[in-house]
Amino acid sequence: MSIELVVITGMSGSGKSIALGALEDAGYYCVDNLPPELLEPFLALEDERRARKVAIAMDVRSGESLPQLPLLLHGLRVKGLQLRQIFLDANDHTLVRRFSETRRRHPLSQPGERDAQQTLLQTITRERELLADLRERSHVIDTSFLRPSQLLAMVKDLIAAPAAHLTLVFESFAFKRGITLDADYVFDVRMLPNPHYEPELKPLTGRDQPVIEFLARQPHVRLMQEQIATFLRTWLPALAKDHRSYVTVAIGCTGGQHRSVYLVEQLAALFGQEWQTLRRHRELDGL
Repeated sequence: MSIELVVITGMSGSGKSIALGALEDAGYYCVDNLPPELLEPFLALEDERRARKVAIAMDVRSGESLPQLPLLLHGLRVKGLQLRQIFLDANDHTLVRRFSETRRRHPLSQPGERDAQQTLLQTITRERELLADLRERSHVIDTSFLRPSQLLAMVKDLIAAPAAHLTLVFESFAFKRGITLDADYVFDVRMLPNPHYEPELKPLTGRDQPVIEFLARQPHVRLMQEQIATFLRTWLPALAKDHRSYVTVAIGCTGGQHRSVYLVEQLAALFGQEWQTLRRHRELDGL
C-alpha cells in the first residue's frame, strides 16, 4: 500500500478540524470521524483509486470501537504503511472556555446532564483517560495558547518533514503561562542571567543580536547549552532506533522572550547539521 496516512486524534475542542483543514490545503484527502472498524477497508479502497495522501480524524466520537484504534494503527505500521500520528491537546481551562464560547456539548456528555463547569471537567478527565494510549503513540501539539493560523502553520511544517527520519522540535515557552503539554523533555533555564533586567535589552528577544551577544558571554548559559546538547546527543540515536517520528524539546524561562528563545535558536542551528529540526516560540510566534 503506497498511501501516506496522517491520523489526527486528540481532545474535543483542541482544534482537530483546523488541523484537518491544514492537511486538506496540503493536498490530502481528508475524512472526519471515520469509525476504526472501517479504517482498513477505506484505505484499501483509496489504494485502488491510487490515492497518495490521506488524512483521517478519529476521537472519542468513535465510542466503543475506539480501543481498537491503537492496535489497528500498529498493524498498519508493521505492514509498511507510511503513517504519522498527531495528537492535539489543550489544558482543561482552555477546553472549558472553548466549549462555553461555542455552547457545544461535549461528545461524552450524557443526555440530561447539565454542562456545568464541574461536570464538564469530569468529562474532560474521562476523555483524557480514554485517549491516553493514542496520545502516548503520537506527536503531541499543545493548542492551549495557539491561534488558528499558528496551528495551521505548525501542522504544515510537521508534514513537510521527511517521514522516514526523526524530527527534532525545539520549543521555547514562558513558565508564567504554564508548562507546554506537548514536550517530551522540558528544561528550566530561569536560573540563567536574564536580559530582561538590562534596559536596552528588555524590549528585544533572543533572536536579536544584542541579546545573542549578551547571553553568549555568560558562562552558565554556555554550560546549560552544552549540557542539553550532550543529553540529546546521548539519547537521540536510541529514540530514532525506537522509530520515533518526532521529539519535542521544550525550554522555558520566565517570560519566554530572551533566554529560552536564544537557546532554542542555538540548539536548532547546532542539531540542524545532523537532524531534521523545527523551531517554535510559543510566546513570540503569535505576535
